[in-house]
Amino acid sequence: MGQIIDFLNTIFWGYVLIYGLLAVGLYFTIRLKLLQVIHFPEMIRCVVGSGSTDKSGITPFQALCTSLASRVGTGNIAGVAVALYLGGPGAIFWMWVVATLGMATALAESTLAQLYKVRDGEGQYRGGPAFYIERGLGSRWAGVLFSVCLLISFGLIFNAVQANSIADAMQGAFGASKIMTGVALAALSGVIIFGGIRSIARVAEYVVPFMAAAYLGVALYVVAIHITEVPAMLGTIIASAFGLSQAAGGVAGSLAAAMLNGVKRGLFSNEAGMGSAPNIAAAATPDPHHPVSQGFVQSLGVFIDTILVCSATALMILFSGALVPGSGLTGTQLTQAAMQVHIGAAGPYFVAIAIFFFAFTSIIGNYAYAEGALVFLRIDSKASRTILRAAVCAMVVWGAYESVATVFDAADASMGLMATINLVAIVLLSGLVARLVKDYLDQRKRGMEPTFVAANLPGIPGRIDANIWQAKP
Repeated sequence: MGQIIDFLNTIFWGYVLIYGLLAVGLYFTIRLKLLQVIHFPEMIRCVVGSGSTDKSGITPFQALCTSLASRVGTGNIAGVAVALYLGGPGAIFWMWVVATLGMATALAESTLAQLYKVRDGEGQYRGGPAFYIERGLGSRWAGVLFSVCLLISFGLIFNAVQANSIADAMQGAFGASKIMTGVALAALSGVIIFGGIRSIARVAEYVVPFMAAAYLGVALYVVAIHITEVPAMLGTIIASAFGLSQAAGGVAGSLAAAMLNGVKRGLFSNEAGMGSAPNIAAAATPDPHHPVSQGFVQSLGVFIDTILVCSATALMILFSGALVPGSGLTGTQLTQAAMQVHIGAAGPYFVAIAIFFFAFTSIIGNYAYAEGALVFLRIDSKASRTILRAAVCAMVVWGAYESVATVFDAADASMGLMATINLVAIVLLSGLVARLVKDYLDQRKRGMEPTFVAANLPGIPGRIDANIWQAKP
């Protein structure tokens, strides 16, 4: 079984997704005419200028925070350090490239999730790739396969991975027992996830901005005290990105090493194209009342995750001088060593606390995605939700003290299949995405607040809920 899983991961993550995600991001960037750059202010407007909701949905800001809760995890701290160690400073440049392309992909998948969303048995909005695969492409079997993969990876196993990271950080910084950390974390997670999507959204709305602001605040302090070194550092990053300078780590002086590690870190962190964030994007009441507005919101999420948070970690490491070729110091330990240089003995503790918040919010964000899969699979009862919530808490306890590589590799294979299905679906529906974006921008050009009414855009493939899109609620 282990050999089969390794083979699948080699295929998915070595070939299909690395190149597929980049190609799809480039495709949407071109087809949507560099939308994520030219219309970046619209992303800000769709978050800052919104706040309305209805009884069926959460606010766009809550949807953004919940998706960031899942996106911003331990990979933003440990994963970036590994990318720098293996790929050198140039890895940052390729992280920026993949994030810029990914912003277009994120807009496409979240726009489709909004368009094809439905109301569940409790009247709440639900949607995501499984829904637009079935309703837009008429392929329920592919939607079922996607949902099962989502439950396995994001619903269960990845939460064990995050719990393991928290337990390691707490033990390393404070000497805390792993099992006790797991029990406390499960209890805290249970209080929130047993409250459902709205409870998760409310917590994310407050915790995510706090943790991001604190982390970015320290990064800004580091940049400020090294402001005279910034131009030279940018030059080093660009030179290393194209293999023009020697970088850290034995093989890291090449273009291939910088590109591979930067691309992987960017893709794994921002999740654009993976099909995860659209599940919470569909739960929002868009403001303006148009599917594309939530696409803009989630596109901004990619920018925040990679361009801001991942870059913050990278710059703090680079300015510290802790990145030493061949030292073996990488991952969380490298980030902690860098922080110790900048803020003294408090550095390792700051990183441990940051890991706690980043990983904890990932647990509750991941669970929010899994609830939508239950709705699609038509097993969304009070009993099934209770079982899933209990299973998540159990996985948190188990993951805190146990690390079984085969199980985690299986989750990677599951997510790889999930992402592959999603990429095929959004490319097949790309013409519809382009029409929706044009409709939105045309209304903006005419000085109108964009409003989508299904009857005004005939020829939409498949089935949408006309009651949701007949007028602004």
